[in-house]
Amino acid sequence: MKCFVTGATGFIGSNLVHELNRRGHEVVALIRPGSNTKGLEGARYTPVQVDLLDRKGLEKAMAGCDWCFHVAAVYALWMPDYREMYRVNVDGTRTVLEAAAAAGCRRIVYTSTVGCLAVRKRTKGQVRPVTEEEVAPLRQVIKNPYKHSKWLAEQVALEIAGKGAPVVIVNPTAPVGPRDVKPTPTGQMVVDFLRGRMTGYVETGLNLVHVQDVAVGHILAAEKGRVGQRYILGHLHGNWTLRQIWETLSRMTGKPAPRIRIPYWVAWLYACLGEWGARITGKPPRAPLAAVRMARYLMFFDPSKAVQELGLPQTPPEQALQDAVDWFQSHGYVEKGT
Repeated sequence: MKCFVTGATGFIGSNLVHELNRRGHEVVALIRPGSNTKGLEGARYTPVQVDLLDRKGLEKAMAGCDWCFHVAAVYALWMPDYREMYRVNVDGTRTVLEAAAAAGCRRIVYTSTVGCLAVRKRTKGQVRPVTEEEVAPLRQVIKNPYKHSKWLAEQVALEIAGKGAPVVIVNPTAPVGPRDVKPTPTGQMVVDFLRGRMTGYVETGLNLVHVQDVAVGHILAAEKGRVGQRYILGHLHGNWTLRQIWETLSRMTGKPAPRIRIPYWVAWLYACLGEWGARITGKPPRAPLAAVRMARYLMFFDPSKAVQELGLPQTPPEQALQDAVDWFQSHGYVEKGT
């Protein structure tokens, strides 16, 4: 297949390009000028430069493509101005998906996020993992610009699928593994742990999934996904608390796990002060308020649908963390033994 990939230099996008290569597919990669292409080292692809809002340019670039993977997004928990985030995540999604449909792509896979799904508070210390059917109400995402923009973009994807375009939606959980160049917030936690910068933690939880399983999940969605459906790309046994993640990294590396549990109200106050300072300096706060608000919940999800319908692989979360550690160490993010 000839595949068009937006966001090809990002964490998921670069792993997707490598996986498409491995399976013998041809790749046309949308790459912004000045992008860091470190994650694409060794990959085979034809680069193109087109603005996400250039409908005609996108249609031309997608000519002859069988599949389109729209992975590109602005992913940030704090920005001095969020207008670019909404331009890319919402308006860009409409333009890319409509262009892909007009260009005749037989499958269009849109990369959403589990941030568009509902999260629950704990009941007796437990929380039931969320499925694809449980969409977040607007009030739950409105204070997080990233989640809000992706929530709006997902509505766009569903609207376009409803008009007959072959759109399938995938919702990755918290991917971990190699080629996390930037790195992502989850990857940055691993880097900070390796550098010995983690002294305390807020009690929260994530669904960890190997980024290469997420890449495979995109391809399976193109092959087997039902049009207009969502698929959570996560791990059946990946619902871990932050403390479990630290203890696993400690066993892997011999570094001490942080033991101080920070109360939510302390983290919230620290984040508020940080954002106040960020408005003055223009530099991102160390703990964005959006991140602290998310940490109030155990973000546990149930990927059974993707496992059963698509055959989503289930690499152990421990392996995902180990591969992330190895990649960060071998690429100079932290020295071995530091």
